[in-house]
Amino acid sequence: MCKNHGVAYVKPGVVEVREIAYPKLALGNRKCEHGVILKIVSTNICGSDQHMVRGRTTAPEGLILGHEITGLVIECGRDVEFIKKGDLVSVPFNVACGRCRNCKAGQTGICLNVNPERPGAAYGYVDMGGWVGGQAEYVMVPYADFNLLKFPDKDHAMEKIKDLTMLSDIFPTGYHGAVTAGVGPGSIVYIAGAGPVGLACAASCHLLGAAVVIVGDMIEERLAQAKSFGCEVIDLKKDATLSEQIEQIIGTPEVDCAVDCVGFEAKGHGSNSGEEQPATVLNAIMNVTRAGGQLGVPGLYVTGDPGGVDEAAKKGSLSIRIGLGWAKSHSIHTGQCPVMKYHRQLMNAILFEKVHIAKAVNVQVISLQDSVKGYDAFDKGAAKKFVIDPHGMIA
Repeated sequence: MCKNHGVAYVKPGVVEVREIAYPKLALGNRKCEHGVILKIVSTNICGSDQHMVRGRTTAPEGLILGHEITGLVIECGRDVEFIKKGDLVSVPFNVACGRCRNCKAGQTGICLNVNPERPGAAYGYVDMGGWVGGQAEYVMVPYADFNLLKFPDKDHAMEKIKDLTMLSDIFPTGYHGAVTAGVGPGSIVYIAGAGPVGLACAASCHLLGAAVVIVGDMIEERLAQAKSFGCEVIDLKKDATLSEQIEQIIGTPEVDCAVDCVGFEAKGHGSNSGEEQPATVLNAIMNVTRAGGQLGVPGLYVTGDPGGVDEAAKKGSLSIRIGLGWAKSHSIHTGQCPVMKYHRQLMNAILFEKVHIAKAVNVQVISLQDSVKGYDAFDKGAAKKFVIDPHGMIA
């Protein structure tokens, strides 16, 4: 039997590569005939993984991380009809059954059948159904005919694999943030956060025809990365307010729409830039978005945060100025991205050269053994998207 290795969460601040069980086509004690086993071609480190690694969730010791997966099908269950051995596929990070009310409505991020605790599941993530993560050499994917996106030409896909690996999460997630914020031709949009999701959102805004894309962050290298593909940037460490800095760019202190790509570990702006203030981004984007505008919130917020700044924050209860949002008639859209809603169209945009997402998020390919170093560099604010290549298959 082939050996398997994966990236395990050990304790706050510590991950390690361990030998783990080779995946089986099984769910508990029963055969998983609707699943496949993948040999992983690429699997990415995500900011959501970092929340767990920092100890900011209730993740258990030994959890195998990784929800951004692209792989080769090497074994199929008896009931898999349309996906075949040898197919190169993208795996949405949402585990979805394809049969429940929400899946049938396209809301695959809140499937009702794949997590006994609550709607929605993901690979390698705390409280998300117990599915084994994909920062490994091999992984099992259930409901394969429904979940998997097959690339139409394997050779062409491998030429674009650094871009296509983003289809499992951050490209659709960034795009979803832009779409739910109402970004369209001529929009002026503010994006909070220049991490990989924020950069993917910025690239998505360009794809959707935005006139001005403004990205705010506190890390100079990440702002430089946003600037490299045509974004305006705001250094949130400066004492000038966000609205003042926006006015310097576009002549008015408000934007049409805004996207929160930061989430619950947000820090204060200006003189408070080193201080954690979990509601600061939500309040800031309400402040700078015009009346009648829309807010997309793909940034992660949790129901349990052991490291929260106070007892309320530890339960995910934040001091949000909902009265301001109400007064301005804002539409606010939160939650996991339903990846399947977008990934086929975004695949085509990549394959036909309409977007270069790997360049936008600054992909760096690393080995599975170097994943520990990748986590450390990412935690320190590296302006890179780390892509793990477990089998040395990426040129």
